[in-house]
Amino acid sequence: MALKDQVQDLLQAAFPGGEVSVVDFGGGDHLAAHVRSPQFQGLPLIAQHKLVYAPVQHLIDTGEVHALKIKTEAST
Repeated sequence: MALKDQVQDLLQAAFPGGEVSVVDFGGGDHLAAHVRSPQFQGLPLIAQHKLVYAPVQHLIDTGEVHALKIKTEAST
């Protein structure tokens, strides 16, 4: 399984009912994630990003993911 797909699956599991898109923007370990979820409603941007980092933090810590660009949106 490609790393992009692994991150996609982890984020989709963390944000059920949300919309998750992950793209590789270089080398397989530079990823961009766009997450739209009702879980972000009323949260500041930093809190939203922390929620996205949490399920993939182990991949960042081990160096499998070198860069993760995040865009979040609250949905209703």
